[in-house]
Amino acid sequence: MGRILAIDYGHKRVGLAVTDPLQLIATPLETIHSQDLLTYVKTLHAREPLSALVIGMPKTLLNEATDSTSAVVGVVRRLRKDFPEVPVHEIDERYTSRMAHAAMLAGGLSKKDRRDKATVDKVSATLILQSFLESR
Repeated sequence: MGRILAIDYGHKRVGLAVTDPLQLIATPLETIHSQDLLTYVKTLHAREPLSALVIGMPKTLLNEATDSTSAVVGVVRRLRKDFPEVPVHEIDERYTSRMAHAAMLAGGLSKKDRRDKATVDKVSATLILQSFLESR
C-alpha cells in the first residue's frame, strides 16, 4: 500500500501533505513553488510509489468556480496525464484556510508562525487529506 499525497494548489505556493504507509494519518510535508509541483511529485513517486493524489478544488460558498479553479483543473489534467496509474481525487477545499488558522491557534503556534503562508498551505493540505481519508 502506497502513500497518498494531498495538494493545496495556489498560484505561487503549493502546500503538500502525505499519509503514512498504512494511509491512516495525514501529516504536513512541505510547501513548494507552484512551478516545481510536477517535478516534485515525479521525484516523490519514483522514490516511494504513491497510491493516490488528492487535490483541493476551490469553490465559492455558492459552489461556483473561483479565480483559481481553472488553474487547479489544469493541474488535475496534467497530473492525470503524467501519472495515469495513480488515481487523482478532487476534494472541496472551502474553509480549509480558515480551519488551518483555527487548528494552528488551537495548537499553540505563535502569531508569527500563524502568519506564515507556507505553514497555512501545509496545514490546509493536511486538512484536505484528512477530509479525504475520513470520506472513504
